[in-house]
Amino acid sequence: MSDEPQPQQPTQGWAPREPEAAAEPPAKPKRPKRTGWRRIIPTWRMVLGTFLIGVLLLAGLFFLGYSMVKIPAANAFATKQSNVYLYADGSQLARDGEVNRENVSLAQISKDAQHSVLAAEDRDFYSESAIDPKAMLRAGWNTATGKGKQSGSTITQQYVKNYYLAQEQTVTRKVKEFFISIKLDRTESKDQILEGYLNTSYFGRNAYGIQAAAQAYYGIDATDLDAAKGAYLAALLNAPSEYDVVAHPENKAAAQARWNYVLDGMVTKGWLSASDRAGTKFPMPKEATVSTGMSGQRGYIVDAIKDYLTENKILDKDQLAVGGYRITTTLQKTKQNAFVDAVNDQLMDKLDKKNRKVDTYVRAGGAAVDPKTGKVVAMYGGIDYVKQYTNNATRGDFQVGSTFKPFVFTAAVQNDSVTQDGRTITPNTIYDGTNQRPIVGWDGGTYAPENEDQGSYGNITVREATDKSVNSVYAQMAVDVGSDKVKQTAIDLGIPANTPDLTASPSIALGPSTASVLDMAEAYATLANHGRHGTYTMIEKITKDGTNAIELPAKKTGQAVSREAADTTTSILQSVVEGGTATAAQAAGRPAAGKTGTAEEDTAAWFAGYTPDLATVVSVMGQDPVTAAHKSLYGAMGLQRINGGGAPTEIWAQFTKDALKDEPVTDFDLELQPGADVVQPPVTDVPTDPGTADENTGGTTGDTTGGQDTEGQTEGQTGDPSTGTTDGTTGDTTTGGTTGTTTTGGDTTTDGGTTDGTTGDTDGGDTATGGTTGDTTGGDTGGTTGGATTGVGPQLTTRRQ
Repeated sequence: MSDEPQPQQPTQGWAPREPEAAAEPPAKPKRPKRTGWRRIIPTWRMVLGTFLIGVLLLAGLFFLGYSMVKIPAANAFATKQSNVYLYADGSQLARDGEVNRENVSLAQISKDAQHSVLAAEDRDFYSESAIDPKAMLRAGWNTATGKGKQSGSTITQQYVKNYYLAQEQTVTRKVKEFFISIKLDRTESKDQILEGYLNTSYFGRNAYGIQAAAQAYYGIDATDLDAAKGAYLAALLNAPSEYDVVAHPENKAAAQARWNYVLDGMVTKGWLSASDRAGTKFPMPKEATVSTGMSGQRGYIVDAIKDYLTENKILDKDQLAVGGYRITTTLQKTKQNAFVDAVNDQLMDKLDKKNRKVDTYVRAGGAAVDPKTGKVVAMYGGIDYVKQYTNNATRGDFQVGSTFKPFVFTAAVQNDSVTQDGRTITPNTIYDGTNQRPIVGWDGGTYAPENEDQGSYGNITVREATDKSVNSVYAQMAVDVGSDKVKQTAIDLGIPANTPDLTASPSIALGPSTASVLDMAEAYATLANHGRHGTYTMIEKITKDGTNAIELPAKKTGQAVSREAADTTTSILQSVVEGGTATAAQAAGRPAAGKTGTAEEDTAAWFAGYTPDLATVVSVMGQDPVTAAHKSLYGAMGLQRINGGGAPTEIWAQFTKDALKDEPVTDFDLELQPGADVVQPPVTDVPTDPGTADENTGGTTGDTTGGQDTEGQTEGQTGDPSTGTTDGTTGDTTTGGTTGTTTTGGDTTTDGGTTDGTTGDTDGGDTATGGTTGDTTGGDTGGTTGGATTGVGPQLTTRRQ
């Protein structure tokens, strides 16, 4: 066998082949088709896809809603508040406005009250987001399963509903609430949201906000709420009407259960200790009071304050209409009550409206001002605001009458005025008080005013003329001073320049002007304050929404008239109380000064008076309740007439006594004008032509010798000042003159005065002794009155009547 390799022989049946392609994988077996009930079960792929699509869709809708829903302006109702008016001591006087709400800051709500509300409504408020999905789902489930409707809203959502939206239960509102809550949670702090919620929530008893609720249920401010009271108010949020245990005592058990729930929640959150919780008793709220609105004096006071605010440009009507202002007034509650009592006791309780028609006309107005501060401390506007709408303290349509006369005398002293014959006008200057005596020195025509009841007084001092309210004297004095100066003095004292019928004429002295009671009180307060005037004020302070203080105008004070002018006026007004037309004012039991007044036809009777500590003006007015026409008060109270010395002075006395009962008695500290106690008799040899003096130039008038009733005026006032001779006439000591008894040889003696005349043949006399004598002629009177004068003798000092 050969060693060479032998070729291999192919095996039988072998043949070369082309390379084969790669083998194809085996086909997947087809899934069997889903049949039967399996067809309704989604596959996991379907579930996942649907979930992803849903998430994307929800995200899209969320961002779409978030971008489209804006935080709107607050709804109109949520921003409405009442204005709260307070007495000077902080107690509530009145509320006005459509909505009983008073917004306060969170700092003005006690921590106990805050925690109570959180425990009741949203215990995780400060740590959770604006939306609580679990609570929403739980509320929905409970509602669906019949466990009662429950709110799944957070405090943020509830605030959004209260403040920005409405209360309707719609999907649209819920969607808006959802998105606004989220946005609000990003733009406002938790404290701001809680504050807003507490100010907008409804607590029942028509109280919106926790401050109004605290007042409605407990008569206190929100800052004074303790845990027990706060928990009860918080319980009310769940069912405001049903849980009012006073209105619905049958629901007390349910209300107490809710109250316990709130307190337990406070313990759980650590806001209340277990020991304090154990000692907490259910705080029964006070009886619900029926809203009296503006009844009684409240309406008058609120109207007066609103007028004051707008007239002084502190707040306008639109601002007041929005509300939210807390206005502390200067009115003092005890004095206010005392005024009402005095009017009732001295006037209203004495009326018989069933049997005396005139008694139905009777109205009263009053105002009291602290002279030192100008603060109005009390005001009487009428019997009841809802029965008599017009405020009798601020109305300006009744004549002030003789209460204006003191301003005439004040003007005389202020301007160093003199009578026409050159005598300085003082309390003891003598005037002719004859009824219907024509005024001298007025160039506007004949004017001869009547005295009350046609009384004629002859020679009379200014002091006595004030006591008796003699028109003829004061009309003449107005001309002597200058009626334009009288008008200006009245304005300086506090009478508004635009007061109707405040005209510069002799009649100004008789009080035809129609200043209000409050205006007169301001003017008399200036006299009481020694002539220093400050515009009256009714406001202590104002805040907006509990915190923001409203700036008040600076108080302007100044010396309106000299102290001597004011104090000398006070001295003659003291005489009016001591022995004049206002003796009833002595019942106040304090040093007092004042003046009575009566309007024409007795349509109004006044008394304006003051002590060193309080100036008060009272007016009793007559007005037809149907036609509003002014009516005379003849026969009212069963009296022949009502004058200033009657009911007005009696009201003044009772009020003043009660208003000052806790204050020490103080006397007037007066600085009088020089010569205030020296009598200045008149001259009679002055021109008789009423137009010979011009009052506007300061010319004055005295007593004339022609056409006048001079009885008792010129007796005993004889002599020629240049020669000192006398006629030996007699004088009437009651009018301030001297008496002289003529003796042979010309010796004259005087009686009834404070000085004795000299005797003998002298030239010039000694004026320092108060009387001169000369060579008498045996008592030649030369007149019809038993000794008419031909001149004025030296100044005499006599006793004051």
